[in-house]
Amino acid sequence: MTSSVKGKWALVLGASSGFGEAISLKLAEVGMNIVGVHLDRKGTLPHVEEVIQKIKGHGVKAHFFNANAADKEKRKEILADLQKNVEGGIHCLVHSLAFGTLKPFTSTEDKDRISQEQMEMTLDVMAHSLVYWTQDLMSTKLLQKGSRIFAMTSSGGTRVWPTYGAVSAAKAALESHCRQLALELGKEAIAVNAIRAGVTDTPALRKIPGNEQMIESALQRNPGGRLTTPHDIAEIISLLVLPEARWMTGNVLGVDGGEDIIG
Repeated sequence: MTSSVKGKWALVLGASSGFGEAISLKLAEVGMNIVGVHLDRKGTLPHVEEVIQKIKGHGVKAHFFNANAADKEKRKEILADLQKNVEGGIHCLVHSLAFGTLKPFTSTEDKDRISQEQMEMTLDVMAHSLVYWTQDLMSTKLLQKGSRIFAMTSSGGTRVWPTYGAVSAAKAALESHCRQLALELGKEAIAVNAIRAGVTDTPALRKIPGNEQMIESALQRNPGGRLTTPHDIAEIISLLVLPEARWMTGNVLGVDGGEDIIG
Protein backbone atom coordinates (compact mmCIF):
# COMPACT_ATOMS: atom_id res chain seq x y z
CA MET A 1 0.00 0.00 0.00
CA THR A 2 1.47 3.38 -1.04
CA SER A 3 1.81 5.98 1.73
CA SER A 4 -0.55 8.94 1.26
CA VAL A 5 2.26 11.33 2.26
CA LYS A 6 4.93 9.80 0.05
CA GLY A 7 6.84 12.50 -1.83
CA LYS A 8 5.54 15.36 0.31
CA TRP A 9 7.85 17.69 2.23
CA ALA A 10 8.28 18.16 5.98
CA LEU A 11 10.12 21.15 7.44
CA VAL A 12 11.69 20.31 10.80
CA LEU A 13 13.11 23.07 12.99
CA GLY A 14 15.73 21.52 15.25
CA ALA A 15 16.31 18.50 13.02
CA SER A 16 19.76 17.36 14.11
CA SER A 17 19.09 15.87 17.56
CA GLY A 18 16.47 14.78 20.06
CA PHE A 19 12.84 14.95 18.94
CA GLY A 20 13.64 16.71 15.68
CA GLU A 21 16.08 14.02 14.60
CA ALA A 22 13.71 11.16 15.43
CA ILE A 23 10.78 12.86 13.70
CA SER A 24 12.87 13.55 10.59
CA LEU A 25 13.94 9.92 10.36
CA LYS A 26 10.43 8.55 10.90
CA LEU A 27 8.83 10.87 8.36
CA ALA A 28 11.53 9.89 5.88
CA GLU A 29 10.70 6.25 6.59
CA VAL A 30 7.07 6.84 5.56
CA GLY A 31 8.23 8.50 2.36
CA MET A 32 8.41 12.21 3.13
CA ASN A 33 11.23 14.47 1.95
CA ILE A 34 12.87 16.42 4.77
CA VAL A 35 13.95 20.04 5.07
CA GLY A 36 15.98 20.32 8.25
CA VAL A 37 17.00 23.51 10.02
CA HIS A 38 19.56 23.06 12.78
CA LEU A 39 22.24 25.00 14.61
CA ASP A 40 25.42 22.98 15.06
CA ARG A 41 29.06 23.75 15.59
CA LYS A 42 31.93 21.94 13.91
CA GLY A 43 32.11 19.21 16.53
CA THR A 44 28.56 17.95 15.97
CA LEU A 45 28.40 18.37 12.18
CA PRO A 46 29.51 14.76 11.54
CA HIS A 47 26.38 13.59 13.37
CA VAL A 48 24.25 15.90 11.22
CA GLU A 49 25.75 14.28 8.13
CA GLU A 50 24.87 10.86 9.55
CA VAL A 51 21.26 11.97 9.98
CA ILE A 52 21.15 13.27 6.41
CA GLN A 53 22.50 10.00 5.04
CA LYS A 54 19.98 7.98 7.06
CA ILE A 55 17.18 10.11 5.65
CA LYS A 56 18.43 9.63 2.09
CA GLY A 57 18.73 5.92 2.81
CA HIS A 58 14.93 5.80 2.77
CA GLY A 59 14.97 6.95 -0.84
CA VAL A 60 13.79 10.49 -0.13
CA LYS A 61 15.35 13.93 -0.41
CA ALA A 62 17.09 15.80 2.41
CA HIS A 63 17.70 19.54 2.30
CA PHE A 64 19.47 20.81 5.46
CA PHE A 65 20.41 24.31 6.63
CA ASN A 66 22.84 25.03 9.47
CA ALA A 67 21.33 28.29 10.70
CA ASN A 68 19.68 29.98 13.66
CA ALA A 69 15.99 29.25 13.11
CA ALA A 70 15.04 32.29 15.20
CA ASP A 71 16.97 34.70 12.96
CA LYS A 72 14.59 36.68 10.74
CA GLU A 73 17.01 37.10 7.83
CA LYS A 74 18.10 33.46 7.89
CA ARG A 75 14.46 32.41 7.87
CA LYS A 76 13.78 34.49 4.78
CA GLU A 77 16.88 33.13 3.04
CA ILE A 78 15.82 29.55 3.74
CA LEU A 79 12.27 30.11 2.52
CA ALA A 80 13.53 31.81 -0.64
CA ASP A 81 15.62 28.71 -1.31
CA LEU A 82 12.65 26.42 -0.67
CA GLN A 83 10.50 28.37 -3.11
CA LYS A 84 12.99 27.40 -5.80
CA ASN A 85 13.74 23.84 -4.76
CA VAL A 86 10.68 22.37 -3.03
CA GLU A 87 7.90 21.23 -5.33
CA GLY A 88 4.38 21.08 -3.95
CA GLY A 89 5.07 23.17 -0.86
CA ILE A 90 5.43 22.08 2.76
CA HIS A 91 2.94 19.53 4.09
CA CYS A 92 4.24 19.46 7.65
CA LEU A 93 6.02 22.01 9.86
CA VAL A 94 7.58 20.66 13.06
CA HIS A 95 8.79 23.18 15.67
CA SER A 96 11.30 21.46 17.95
CA LEU A 97 13.61 24.23 19.11
CA ALA A 98 15.19 23.82 22.53
CA PHE A 99 17.40 26.81 23.25
CA GLY A 100 16.78 29.01 26.26
CA THR A 101 18.12 30.32 29.55
CA LEU A 102 17.87 28.15 32.64
CA LYS A 103 18.08 30.64 35.50
CA PRO A 104 15.74 31.50 38.36
CA PHE A 105 13.70 34.70 38.24
CA THR A 106 14.98 35.88 41.61
CA SER A 107 18.35 35.71 43.36
CA THR A 108 20.39 37.66 45.88
CA GLU A 109 23.01 38.12 43.16
CA ASP A 110 22.05 39.96 39.97
CA LYS A 111 24.31 37.74 37.87
CA ASP A 112 22.49 34.61 39.02
CA ARG A 113 18.97 35.65 38.01
CA ILE A 114 17.52 35.78 34.52
CA SER A 115 17.91 39.05 32.62
CA GLN A 116 15.36 40.74 30.39
CA GLU A 117 17.42 39.86 27.33
CA GLN A 118 17.61 36.19 28.34
CA MET A 119 13.88 36.03 29.03
CA GLU A 120 13.02 37.60 25.68
CA MET A 121 15.44 35.33 23.82
CA THR A 122 13.97 32.21 25.41
CA LEU A 123 10.40 33.17 24.55
CA ASP A 124 11.40 34.27 21.06
CA VAL A 125 13.22 31.04 20.15
CA MET A 126 11.03 28.49 21.90
CA ALA A 127 7.61 30.05 21.29
CA HIS A 128 7.26 33.14 19.13
CA SER A 129 9.39 31.76 16.28
CA LEU A 130 6.58 29.29 15.52
CA VAL A 131 4.33 32.22 14.63
CA TYR A 132 6.96 33.91 12.48
CA TRP A 133 7.76 30.74 10.52
CA THR A 134 4.06 30.14 9.97
CA GLN A 135 3.50 33.72 8.81
CA ASP A 136 6.33 33.52 6.28
CA LEU A 137 5.35 30.04 5.08
CA MET A 138 1.86 31.37 4.41
CA SER A 139 3.04 34.56 2.68
CA THR A 140 5.37 32.57 0.41
CA LYS A 141 2.52 30.11 -0.28
CA LEU A 142 4.72 27.21 0.80
CA LEU A 143 2.24 26.12 3.48
CA GLN A 144 -0.80 24.98 1.57
CA LYS A 145 -4.32 23.79 2.26
CA GLY A 146 -4.43 20.61 4.31
CA SER A 147 -0.97 21.04 5.85
CA ARG A 148 0.01 20.21 9.44
CA ILE A 149 1.85 22.14 12.13
CA PHE A 150 3.28 20.50 15.25
CA ALA A 151 5.08 22.17 18.16
CA MET A 152 6.93 20.33 20.91
CA THR A 153 5.80 21.31 24.39
CA SER A 154 6.20 19.72 27.83
CA SER A 155 4.49 19.50 31.20
CA GLY A 156 6.48 22.66 31.97
CA GLY A 157 3.65 24.51 30.26
CA THR A 158 1.57 24.00 33.40
CA ARG A 159 4.10 22.90 36.05
CA VAL A 160 7.14 24.49 37.64
CA TRP A 161 10.73 23.43 38.25
CA PRO A 162 13.63 25.41 39.73
CA THR A 163 15.47 27.39 36.99
CA TYR A 164 12.86 26.33 34.38
CA GLY A 165 10.75 29.50 34.64
CA ALA A 166 11.56 31.07 31.28
CA VAL A 167 11.25 27.77 29.42
CA SER A 168 7.99 27.04 31.23
CA ALA A 169 6.66 30.43 30.14
CA ALA A 170 7.77 29.67 26.58
CA LYS A 171 5.95 26.34 26.58
CA ALA A 172 2.76 27.96 27.87
CA ALA A 173 3.03 30.62 25.17
CA LEU A 174 3.75 27.98 22.53
CA GLU A 175 0.58 26.10 23.44
CA SER A 176 -1.40 29.34 23.25
CA HIS A 177 0.11 30.13 19.85
CA CYS A 178 -0.99 26.70 18.60
CA ARG A 179 -4.56 27.36 19.65
CA GLN A 180 -4.58 30.77 17.96
CA LEU A 181 -3.06 29.40 14.76
CA ALA A 182 -5.57 26.55 14.75
CA LEU A 183 -8.35 29.15 14.87
CA GLU A 184 -6.92 31.34 12.14
CA LEU A 185 -5.83 28.53 9.81
CA GLY A 186 -8.92 26.37 10.18
CA LYS A 187 -10.42 27.84 7.02
CA GLU A 188 -7.34 26.55 5.17
CA ALA A 189 -7.79 23.08 6.67
CA ILE A 190 -4.37 23.42 8.31
CA ALA A 191 -4.30 21.47 11.57
CA VAL A 192 -2.15 22.84 14.39
CA ASN A 193 -1.33 20.86 17.53
CA ALA A 194 1.14 20.98 20.41
CA ILE A 195 2.70 17.63 21.33
CA ARG A 196 3.35 17.30 25.06
CA ALA A 197 6.04 14.68 25.46
CA GLY A 198 6.73 12.95 28.73
CA VAL A 199 10.15 13.24 30.35
CA THR A 200 12.58 12.22 27.61
CA ASP A 201 16.32 11.72 27.93
CA THR A 202 17.49 14.19 25.27
CA PRO A 203 20.47 16.59 25.10
CA ALA A 204 18.06 19.40 26.05
CA LEU A 205 16.91 17.58 29.20
CA ARG A 206 20.50 16.97 30.27
CA LYS A 207 21.08 20.73 30.37
CA ILE A 208 18.38 21.26 33.01
CA PRO A 209 19.80 21.42 36.55
CA GLY A 210 18.29 18.58 38.55
CA ASN A 211 17.49 16.48 35.48
CA GLU A 212 18.46 13.32 37.36
CA GLN A 213 15.60 13.88 39.81
CA MET A 214 13.21 14.57 36.92
CA ILE A 215 14.17 11.25 35.32
CA GLU A 216 13.86 9.35 38.60
CA SER A 217 10.44 10.83 39.34
CA ALA A 218 9.16 10.07 35.83
CA LEU A 219 10.32 6.45 36.07
CA GLN A 220 8.43 6.06 39.35
CA ARG A 221 5.25 7.76 38.10
CA ASN A 222 4.91 6.54 34.54
CA PRO A 223 2.41 3.67 34.23
CA GLY A 224 4.60 2.20 31.51
CA GLY A 225 7.60 2.05 33.83
CA ARG A 226 9.93 3.85 31.44
CA LEU A 227 10.72 7.27 30.03
CA THR A 228 9.22 8.60 26.82
CA THR A 229 11.59 8.29 23.86
CA PRO A 230 11.97 10.54 20.81
CA HIS A 231 10.82 7.57 18.73
CA ASP A 232 7.51 7.50 20.64
CA ILE A 233 6.87 11.08 19.54
CA ALA A 234 7.97 10.42 15.98
CA GLU A 235 5.57 7.48 15.70
CA ILE A 236 2.61 9.63 16.71
CA ILE A 237 3.49 12.46 14.32
CA SER A 238 3.85 9.97 11.47
CA LEU A 239 0.18 9.11 12.10
CA LEU A 240 -1.01 12.69 12.51
CA VAL A 241 0.37 13.77 9.12
CA LEU A 242 -2.06 11.41 7.40
CA PRO A 243 -5.25 12.76 5.79
CA GLU A 244 -7.38 10.83 8.29
CA ALA A 245 -6.11 13.08 11.14
CA ARG A 246 -7.09 16.36 9.47
CA TRP A 247 -9.93 17.15 11.92
CA MET A 248 -7.70 17.01 15.01
CA THR A 249 -6.52 20.56 15.65
CA GLY A 250 -6.03 23.11 18.42
CA ASN A 251 -4.98 20.53 21.00
CA VAL A 252 -2.20 19.86 23.45
CA LEU A 253 -1.72 16.14 22.86
CA GLY A 254 -0.07 14.15 25.63
CA VAL A 255 2.34 11.51 24.34
CA ASP A 256 3.80 10.19 27.57
CA GLY A 257 2.46 6.72 28.35
CA GLY A 258 0.10 8.25 30.92
CA GLU A 259 2.83 9.96 32.90
CA ASP A 260 0.98 13.26 33.28
CA ILE A 261 -2.13 11.71 34.85
CA ILE A 262 -0.14 10.63 37.90
CA GLY A 263 0.25 13.49 40.38
